[in-house]
Amino acid sequence: MAYPESRDYSVSKSRKYPRSSEVTIDDSLPESKSTQKFKLSQKRKTLPVQFSVNGHLSPWPTYASCQTILQNRKPCSDDGQKRTSWQQQSIGVAKPRYLEQLENYLRKELLLLDLGTDSAQELRLQPYREVFEFFIEDFKTYKPLLSSIKNAYEVMLAHQREKIRALEPLKAKLITMSEDCNERILAMRAEEKYEIAMLKKEKMNLLKLIDKKNEEKISLQSEVSKLRKNLAEEYLHYLTERDARKILIADLNELRYQREDMSLAQAPGVWGEDPVKLTLALKMTRQDLTRTQMELNTMKANFGDVVPRRDFEMQEKTNKDLQEQGYGEAIPPFLRFDGPVQNKKPSKKDVVNLLKDAWKERLAEEQKEKFPDFFFNFLERRFGPSDAIAWAYTIFENIKLFRSNEVMSQFYAILMGKLTESVYINQKETTAQLLKEMINADSQNEGLITMEQLSTILRNTFPVKTEEHIQELMEAAGWHPNSSNADLFDYRLLFTENEEGQSEPFVQKVWEQYMVEKDEYLQELKQELGLELYEDVTLAKMRRALMTIDPTLDKQNLNTHLSWAFQIPVSEMPEDEDENIVTRLQTAMERLYMTDVKRTGPRESESLRGSQTKATQQPSQEEVFPVHLL
Repeated sequence: MAYPESRDYSVSKSRKYPRSSEVTIDDSLPESKSTQKFKLSQKRKTLPVQFSVNGHLSPWPTYASCQTILQNRKPCSDDGQKRTSWQQQSIGVAKPRYLEQLENYLRKELLLLDLGTDSAQELRLQPYREVFEFFIEDFKTYKPLLSSIKNAYEVMLAHQREKIRALEPLKAKLITMSEDCNERILAMRAEEKYEIAMLKKEKMNLLKLIDKKNEEKISLQSEVSKLRKNLAEEYLHYLTERDARKILIADLNELRYQREDMSLAQAPGVWGEDPVKLTLALKMTRQDLTRTQMELNTMKANFGDVVPRRDFEMQEKTNKDLQEQGYGEAIPPFLRFDGPVQNKKPSKKDVVNLLKDAWKERLAEEQKEKFPDFFFNFLERRFGPSDAIAWAYTIFENIKLFRSNEVMSQFYAILMGKLTESVYINQKETTAQLLKEMINADSQNEGLITMEQLSTILRNTFPVKTEEHIQELMEAAGWHPNSSNADLFDYRLLFTENEEGQSEPFVQKVWEQYMVEKDEYLQELKQELGLELYEDVTLAKMRRALMTIDPTLDKQNLNTHLSWAFQIPVSEMPEDEDENIVTRLQTAMERLYMTDVKRTGPRESESLRGSQTKATQQPSQEEVFPVHLL
């Protein structure tokens, strides 16, 4: 429309003076249009010739009392034609031919479309786009604004089309996932249904089994009641028969005595009783004797484990007091007493706690005295001088009786002089060192370390232990070949004790390996000396043997071992090769076994270690030390 001001004026005037508005349609197009615009303009050139009336565009619906809007209906249908005719009659004003031609073109294009495909909406939009292009070309003044509006919508539609195209794979994936999930849900439901059916079946079987067991229980209870009743009847019967047999035996004895008296009083040549009668009586008596013997055997079998009350009271009175030891030289100093000693009868837990308190006081003692004297003085301080001897006897009997208890067995060996205190102290220091290393390895302070950390700690703490011994300690801590080295475990549980002082298998294995390694060390020393147990050994030869089997042994430990073996103070130990100091080899070995003797460095060669291990595993009967029986 070339003159928008004239059109606005004519529209405003038409409210008072209705008249046609003269608007001409320019059919010329610039040559710079695109190919698509050129095609649309070609369609446009054909349409205005048919749509315009005398080259002018009607201003409808300026004169209409209401607007006619294109309804969304099926083109060229009977209903549409009836509605159009009705609307035209009701409005009373005819549409412009250009608008009618546009609507007819739009309906014809829509009829030609195939709306059954997936891109039906895109195809449906194309006729509207072409009609809108015609409309824009006719409005010259508003063409830029309408073109920008159309372009904005086109850009928005393209953006939405790209977004839809990008979402199509996600939609397909979502559909596939939904189908997979539905199949899995159906499979799970089927599996659950099968499991529920199996569980119900198993439940019914178990209920039947329970009913069967209950019936068996009731049957067995009735049978037990019946057997008890029969047993009571048999018991009464046997009691009566026993009394009758006792009477019969007494009568038989009386008859025998009478027969002897009568045989003595009978004159010579006169026959006694009838032999047939006596034979019959003897037969009956033998039968009664056999029956009585069977009853006696039955009674012994039934009441063999029963102690008569009279014997029990006698033994209880006898054992109420402990037997005193006296004042002999073989009696330990803390047991030398002449008189009755009361048994305090403490529990095993009380004895273990008392021994632990004794060890605490012993380790805190500054001036060391002999261990037996310390033990008796400790009891005097704890229970008083009057009860000290009774407690000494009581504790001594308990630790001698419960040799399987670790605390009691160690205390008994040290108290009797079979081990030195250094062995116990070394064991406690080793345990404390292991716990300290594990605490340092626990960076999170949670009480947990890995098996790999435990292996490293054991190798650092025991550098001379063999791989076999390290493996045994790992297994005692809970490791097994199928476990991973990264598995965590609570290391504090390895050092706990029960109320009776019994340690965990890990600590017990450490003590057991210590004793085994001491035996191996002493056996290796004996082999290096090349002597029998009954032969004498010199101090110089013992020194050379110790340095040979353990080259890393320092001078202080070497002098300590020699001091124990030859009972010479360390300060008086000769430095030269003195051949005059001798002792019996068995005595020296027993003394070394008592103290803390262990290897300080690795062996010289693997071959030497193999021969020593073989000799340790197969010692002769003569080479076993008497102290090994402890």
